[in-house]
Amino acid sequence: MGVAPAPSGPAVESDERGPGRAHWLRVARETADDLATDAVAREQAGKPPFDEVSRLRESGLLTLLVPAQLGGGGGDWAEAYAVVREIAAADGAIGQLLGCHYFMSWSARFFADPALAARLQRRSAAEQWCWGGGLARQEPALMLTEDTRGYVLNGRQSYAAGVLVADRLAVRAVRAGTGEPLVLMVDPAVAGVVVDGDTDPFGQRLAAGGSAEFDAVPIAADDVLGSLSADEEVLSPLTALASPVGRLLSVQLRLGMAEGVLAEAREYSRTGHSHWHPDRSAGTPQDPQVLTAYGELTVLTRSASALADQACQAVRGGLADGEDLTYEEYAEISVLVAMAEAAASRAVQESTARALDIIGARSASARLGFDRFWRNARTHTLYEPVGQRLRDVGDYFLNGAHPPFVLPV
Repeated sequence: MGVAPAPSGPAVESDERGPGRAHWLRVARETADDLATDAVAREQAGKPPFDEVSRLRESGLLTLLVPAQLGGGGGDWAEAYAVVREIAAADGAIGQLLGCHYFMSWSARFFADPALAARLQRRSAAEQWCWGGGLARQEPALMLTEDTRGYVLNGRQSYAAGVLVADRLAVRAVRAGTGEPLVLMVDPAVAGVVVDGDTDPFGQRLAAGGSAEFDAVPIAADDVLGSLSADEEVLSPLTALASPVGRLLSVQLRLGMAEGVLAEAREYSRTGHSHWHPDRSAGTPQDPQVLTAYGELTVLTRSASALADQACQAVRGGLADGEDLTYEEYAEISVLVAMAEAAASRAVQESTARALDIIGARSASARLGFDRFWRNARTHTLYEPVGQRLRDVGDYFLNGAHPPFVLPV
């Protein structure tokens, strides 16, 4: 058995189209250019990114995925992926923050009934919510208990992106008594929720990651969005598609950071700045070693990009199939995304590390900020390692096994 090619399918369009791909790419580039002007200073300051979220909100990017008739931008996932990649090239942490927002804000459409999802999206667009949280399995799990008032939530979410600046959180909890995993929406401003930024990472400092403590937090029935059970009697192939959709955001984030560091290193090299060498031609734009290094990294990144494009096409086809999607088609899509993850992980780690070697000792200057690309990339790949994804690809290739339903951190 070979790994199946990307399933074909029509491009998914939102229920009512917004301004279109060209518009969102232009807005993303303008926002990325704005973020790039002070990226080094902001990253070194490491403050919670309230200002950055305001920039995203003013640009309209926070509501891109909300259907136009519900007050949003009417964009689709292909546009959201392109936007995250563009932003990540300028600022990897803000790219992660935006990607997390897109996935968490879309969670209602994956897991809730359509009427509830529409109400939440309309309000999210009207109030310009920024979403954070995390749906990955963790131990000990958050616990949802039923009482006379409805439900209460208790526990601690140890790491979640966006929590320091989020207007709403999407979190995973288990129902007391049955152990069924559920996805919940929580307002971090209500009594009983305490958010802190105690993770202190060496990279992705502006992704607003932190911990959230829930102490007898009341949860309304409409805040229980749906089940995260991996049982095929509960989990439809369309709902399972949440896994590759979310993981493809990670692919775009890695590719954006790889492209970003190469673009900045190229501009630096073109000015004639590079590592010192007794041979005055070494380290210049004509140095054969420099040219070879840029060539290798360009091939590596472009190859990963081509695989990501195939994965994006497959995801769009799966979403277009809707309830007609089969488990075998879901497995093919999930495996293709896993391959893209592995390729993008190698590309970003190679690019962010070797760009420092190309530039040489000057890259150690904190003023230039080249180190932030490596730190951001390495932090993200530590939280989202690809070892299990490679095993999933191998198990599918060798045994035809369907990848497990795994949601991103």
